[in-house]
Amino acid sequence: MRKLANKIALFLPSLRGGGAERVMVNLARGFFDQGIDVDLVLVKAEGPYLSEVPGGVRVVDLHSSRVLTSLPRLTHYLRRERPQSMLSAMDHANIVAIWARKLSGVPCRGVVSVHSTLSRALTNNPNLRGYLMPNLIRIFYPWADTVVAVSNGVAEDFANITRLPRESIKVIYNPIVIPELLEKAKEAVEHPWFSRGEPPVILSVGRLTKAKDYPTLIRAFALVRRKYPARLMILGEGEERAKLEALTQELGLQDDISLPGFVDNPYAYMARAAVFVLSSAWEGFGNVLVEAMAVGTPVISTDCPSGPAEILENGRWGKLVPVGDTNAMAQAILSTLSGQEVKVGFQNRALKFTIERITKYYLEALSISIGYREQ
Repeated sequence: MRKLANKIALFLPSLRGGGAERVMVNLARGFFDQGIDVDLVLVKAEGPYLSEVPGGVRVVDLHSSRVLTSLPRLTHYLRRERPQSMLSAMDHANIVAIWARKLSGVPCRGVVSVHSTLSRALTNNPNLRGYLMPNLIRIFYPWADTVVAVSNGVAEDFANITRLPRESIKVIYNPIVIPELLEKAKEAVEHPWFSRGEPPVILSVGRLTKAKDYPTLIRAFALVRRKYPARLMILGEGEERAKLEALTQELGLQDDISLPGFVDNPYAYMARAAVFVLSSAWEGFGNVLVEAMAVGTPVISTDCPSGPAEILENGRWGKLVPVGDTNAMAQAILSTLSGQEVKVGFQNRALKFTIERITKYYLEALSISIGYREQ
């Protein structure tokens, strides 16, 4: 006997490797494990997370060049497949999902999810889209049945920017801890820096973008390096690579800093790092903090908007430092490397963000009830 509910459609632009994409893949797995038919509907089926889509979850490729131009095909998909509910992620995709549901005339419950701190994202996106988006959100998000934010900070910021009632926004934390994460953490890492007898590695993981503020982490590492033999590794790829490599050269740290790019299994690196650092200027949640905690690695984070303080319960499970404060970050790293003030119990805290736990909250938001059928 297999549990069965009607079909859920998950809509987003692609699976190119961001936090929202990771969350949607995890939710696809969580829904399918509950016996729900799941379609992962992509504007364009591309990106490294495609290989992680669970077997049994159908990938629907709309073969569109842009999110906006996918509107007719998404509308046609809804009319053809008639899912019971649709969950979308990322603001431009959310708008198109809302329009497609309206145009299709299908009685499909529509839930949109907000994964970033909107005010910061718009400040750093001073183009036409950045100007129009808050107005589009104010007009069209009320058409959705539910708006989900991934942290309380994101919800409050979103309400302030869009003037939508805060009580109309539901907060559901991200589903981060999956069984594969813990299994992958046990795999070997071939990088020589993780060999026995090598200096400890300070690790960060994320796209090389302005939001992650890696220059502050690199400068903090320069201060650490004066007092402690350590190395810094940043996993990820992005438009800031050249800038970060130039800063590394300027500080004379090219032998002690590595930027290997995107790796298929960051969890094995996390499990072997001495400390994990999130240096972001802003976040929506901070998935990587939970991942590092889950594999047993002490964490340090900026107290950025929004998410890290909620994950760490205001510093109870890991050190919080001010955004952009090089000295405070360096001191936090040094105290962790030397074994001072290392938090205890943080691995259990990560279990609050398991896929099983969070999936249930999303099913409630999507109004999905689970029945049974014979196999």
